Amino acid sequence: MKTLPGLPSPPLTATLPQAPETQAPEAPPDGDQADRGQADGDLAVWPTTSAPLAHGDVAVGGVALTDVAERFGTPVYLLDEADVRARCRRYLRAFEGAEVLYAAKAFLCRAMAHWIGEEGLGLDVCSAGELELAVTTGFPPERIVLHGNAKSPHDLRAALRLGVGRIVIDSASEIARLAAAVPPDGRQKVMVRVVPGIAAGGHVKIRTGTDDQKFGLSLTDGSAQHAIARIVGQPTLDLVGLHCHLGSQITTEKPYLCAVRRLVGLMARIKDQHGLTLPELDLGGGHGIAYRPGEESLDIASLARKVRAELVESCAAAGLPVPRLVVEPGRAIAGPAGVVLYRVLAVKRTGGQTFVAVDGGMSDNPRPALYGVRYAPRLVGRRTAAGPEAMTVVGRHCEAGDILASGVPLPGDTRPGDLLALPVAGAYHLSMASGYNLVGRPPVVAVADGHARLLVRRESLEDFRRRDVGL
Repeated sequence: MKTLPGLPSPPLTATLPQAPETQAPEAPPDGDQADRGQADGDLAVWPTTSAPLAHGDVAVGGVALTDVAERFGTPVYLLDEADVRARCRRYLRAFEGAEVLYAAKAFLCRAMAHWIGEEGLGLDVCSAGELELAVTTGFPPERIVLHGNAKSPHDLRAALRLGVGRIVIDSASEIARLAAAVPPDGRQKVMVRVVPGIAAGGHVKIRTGTDDQKFGLSLTDGSAQHAIARIVGQPTLDLVGLHCHLGSQITTEKPYLCAVRRLVGLMARIKDQHGLTLPELDLGGGHGIAYRPGEESLDIASLARKVRAELVESCAAAGLPVPRLVVEPGRAIAGPAGVVLYRVLAVKRTGGQTFVAVDGGMSDNPRPALYGVRYAPRLVGRRTAAGPEAMTVVGRHCEAGDILASGVPLPGDTRPGDLLALPVAGAYHLSMASGYNLVGRPPVVAVADGHARLLVRRESLEDFRRRDVGL
């Protein structure tokens, strides 16, 4: 295994019993196989190393899910290391010659930063917390980009102190504040986040390419152009490119192609007005994935081909050299690599519905409550002859909206003590988790080659006690 200079060795592994009877397949080679289904159609959206076992169990990374639940307790998140690495390689292969940054907001821990760095990706962070965790893990700061619509003075100071590669300017007020913070003899590379006026994304709350939301500087009303003129006049700031992010869960290429045309048009105007040829164009991320079998996902190889062709054509028409392309996948790398396990606490039939209550919920996954996301939970650990019935999987929290999956088919004899697994749980679950009801956030366990190791420990009552200093 290759190791980046300055990156610590991975933590020691602990071996769990090898998954019985069926050996999980190796991760697929680089390429589109990373999103092909497994032999078991029900595992189509599961991590690529997933395999059905005897007695209704499933193995991920060669480790049986029931063994993980028994050893680490529930709720517990699994992250398939081979799957993460394969998806990183897939992006580098598809976007050859481009810079690929992993969007840390999807999920970040020390091991994840280590894997991303080893595979050759950069990192996109949104706070001093994400930045310092990555850098203290050994991630090269020059391969990090800092985002954020409202960066605090601490965020900016940390970015300058640690030497991040680029800072994305998101508002006019940030220009003077950042310029003043750079040492007189220093020079910080920056990009401008442009709002191109393109509506894209799987939900209104995750569409960020239009003028009616908080991110970026509008192309339509001239805010972006005005900010660019101010940056060019700052001796401590070095404008190296334009940035945009259209939204999340985008499943077609068309919005990205439209963004290329509009941003290249702006780059041409910058050259005409300021004599400045920008060397970089960052199209952000938002690449959609399937959460249930049969759902659409964005074809990454097709996106890369079409974006490259559009960029070459648009630059030729504008008389510009082709800038280096930057993309920022987060969910598309971490999401499909994760599975969360819950233990059933109660089954209640009332009001014509069947509710299956588990030992987690909106404190470890607020996405269904925020965006109406739908999952495909699966009973693991025992076989049953009971036919499927429509059931609603709910959490343990004091909210009627604490629902993880509505009207999903589960065996009619689902009962307390059963183990449920929700796939596609690697992104925006734990990173958005809360301390609601002081339940505590679940641990994260990496699985690979028949071994499992703890990456992030379970949050305990002692953690809550230590933070509460008011008595």
